[in-house]
Amino acid sequence: MNRTFKLLLTAIVALLLLAACGSDDEKVNKEASKAANAEVNKEGFPIVDEEIELTMMAPGVGIEEWKNMETLKAYADMTNIQFKYVTPPSDDFQTKLNLAFASGDVGDIIYGAGTSDLTPAMEVDYGQQDVLVPLEKLIEEHAPNLKKLLEERPDVKKSITTVDGHIYSLPVVNAETEGTTASWATGPLWYNGKWLDELGVKELPKTTDEFYKLLKRFKDEDPNGNGEADEIPLLDVKMNSSRPWLMAAFGMKEWGIEENDGQVRYTPIEPEYKDYLTYMNKLYEEKLLDPETFSQSDEQKKAKGEDNRIGVFPDWFSYFTTGEPEEDAVNNPMFYPLTTDESKEPIVPISTGMTRGAFSITENNPNPEASIRWIDYFYSEEGGAFLNQGPEGFLWEWDDKEAGTKKKNDLPDGYDSSEDYRATLTPDYGIAAPALKVETDVYGDKTKFEDFIASEIENKIAPFGEVPFPLVYLTTDEQKEVNTIEVDLESYVEQMEAKFITGVEPLSNWDNYVETIKKMNIEKYIEINQAAYDRWAESD
Repeated sequence: MNRTFKLLLTAIVALLLLAACGSDDEKVNKEASKAANAEVNKEGFPIVDEEIELTMMAPGVGIEEWKNMETLKAYADMTNIQFKYVTPPSDDFQTKLNLAFASGDVGDIIYGAGTSDLTPAMEVDYGQQDVLVPLEKLIEEHAPNLKKLLEERPDVKKSITTVDGHIYSLPVVNAETEGTTASWATGPLWYNGKWLDELGVKELPKTTDEFYKLLKRFKDEDPNGNGEADEIPLLDVKMNSSRPWLMAAFGMKEWGIEENDGQVRYTPIEPEYKDYLTYMNKLYEEKLLDPETFSQSDEQKKAKGEDNRIGVFPDWFSYFTTGEPEEDAVNNPMFYPLTTDESKEPIVPISTGMTRGAFSITENNPNPEASIRWIDYFYSEEGGAFLNQGPEGFLWEWDDKEAGTKKKNDLPDGYDSSEDYRATLTPDYGIAAPALKVETDVYGDKTKFEDFIASEIENKIAPFGEVPFPLVYLTTDEQKEVNTIEVDLESYVEQMEAKFITGVEPLSNWDNYVETIKKMNIEKYIEINQAAYDRWAESD
């Protein structure tokens, strides 16, 4: 072996040894960092005796700096855990989060992202890359409230456990509470109570035929009493809010993938969907559905509502559209689920009661045990109320601490509503703040409107509610295939719905529409979702 080659070989070996040592050093340093975790108290507060500081990345809504929020300041005092907050605007949060992942500077905790920003695919991807820390063992050992919740709610555990058996992110969980809005998948449809009174309507429609007849009366009988034919019987913006309620009349729970008795289907190619389109086209042609449905904005919709020109309309609460005082909105009844001759059982699509992607611990976090204990408090009823309403002295005071009753404080000058003020006190506003959400009677007796909402839910939603499809995870390969299919599929279906309803595309072209969707590999799309559902259903 010549001398030059020996020298080259020696140099290569030395470099390899140095690289190995460097790699080992990195591992040692990382393990040493983890070994430097602060000692965590097993229960109660403070969580750690010696104060620690972590970094948190979260979407900001721009109302108040998180470091100034009284809830977070009070909780820092309770726990001995301080945070450096990185809160880019919520509209730009996913971009900033992706950049943080790419640079490796993602902070110790990702908070409040939600499924739209920390998607299920991202959970799986970054979890399998060890960027997100598996949480199940931390929950078992350091999070009694979460442990109890997952034991009592197997639906929650199944819905946050990925295909590799790990939990990489915690959810927002609505408590199973009767008579609350927690089950709503979207805002309901509401009737204009003034119009019902004007026309002497005593009973709401319960079939599509009865609904059609009432819309005709709204159009023809001048219920707003101004002597002009300016009434709009039914209104929406691009059908995005009323669609679920009207599709349900034809036996469908979702505009897309849904499950029925363990079988998955894609509703926009089903015969029932054609029946829905036919019905909506009839309403459109007869000007019972607002001609501007597919072109107007939310602001235009609300302007029509405030002008008393709408008979049936969607919103979270009716007074958001009508502009009435809250106490007057009890006269606007909630839509009763409709049926048809072919679909005789009322259905209301409801939420799973969860939002995933709300809290993750990253590989950079030197104190994962303290971090899981920090979030665990908010999964108790007491902690959930604290996160939502803030500490004593701002929104509320104790009326009788032993009885657990509170009284509402007057708002400081400059605030028009308690929600405006609350948004300055807590991060639980406008984002997926991880917690157990319990709608409770916080300040004593409920208002007349709150009692009205509870009654409407009890009579018109609770008996008929069905979850269209559970929260599932896909494998990496399945996700890639679904992404490829969905790009064109969703855009095409949305465009064609508008064309069919407005008559731009005649329903005689239905078969061509279905064939086009089949060519988009819809069978594979259904097959993947069926496999994901089966995994979810069979999991513990």
